Amino acid sequence: MLHDAGQALVIDPGDAAPVLQALDRLGLQLQAILVTHHHSDHVGGIAALCAATGATVYGPAREAMPAGTLPLHGGQQVKALGLSFAVLDVPGHTAGHIAYYANVPEQAPLLFCGDTLFSGGCGRLFEGTPAQMLASLDALAALPTDTRVCCAHEYTLSNLQFARTVEPDNAELAQYQQQCQALRAQQQPTLPSHIGLEQQINPFLRCRVPAVAAAAQAQAPSSCLNPDDAVAVLATLREWKNNF
Repeated sequence: MLHDAGQALVIDPGDAAPVLQALDRLGLQLQAILVTHHHSDHVGGIAALCAATGATVYGPAREAMPAGTLPLHGGQQVKALGLSFAVLDVPGHTAGHIAYYANVPEQAPLLFCGDTLFSGGCGRLFEGTPAQMLASLDALAALPTDTRVCCAHEYTLSNLQFARTVEPDNAELAQYQQQCQALRAQQQPTLPSHIGLEQQINPFLRCRVPAVAAAAQAQAPSSCLNPDDAVAVLATLREWKNNF
């Protein structure tokens, strides 16, 4: 949830109950719902929230969305809470996945990226291709380095365990893993991350780094992977992570 003490927007509300509780506790009116993709854990609360608040719903034009959702394509803008959110096409996890990016006055930019980019990882390829996911991750990695990465799931510790297997000699990654373990031990979130950090520690943003490509090559069947083929590296990393 993002709010200005009066109005609020929520992103990917899989469940209406905690949103309604937060709105009531903070005395907020829900203005808008931004949706990144069609999976039930991202849209399950929309109907109840709309019935209770009359909020406007925005979502990807190329995916089946709840009735009344205003369709969005990459390159469009959504205005809410006085901010202008740029819509980015980021297929891979799903075929029509989108993300929302906004510059915030006197703060670091915000990225709501759903299940495309996680801290230390990326989403499974349920509908898209490795080439699509690589292009989507490249687009997100090109955002300003201080951009806050507001992904949809707290998968950080398991992602970092995999990342350490891929890059055991990455000192920044080792330090970040310790920081995240300490946060989770205190029941604190590791999120949001930021783009500059992810460029240093996330293997899926580092497919062109020799150590990452070499690890993928060693993992590939018959070691036939071309380490200069970033799409093949990502595909191998993703399959490796699926079975990790």
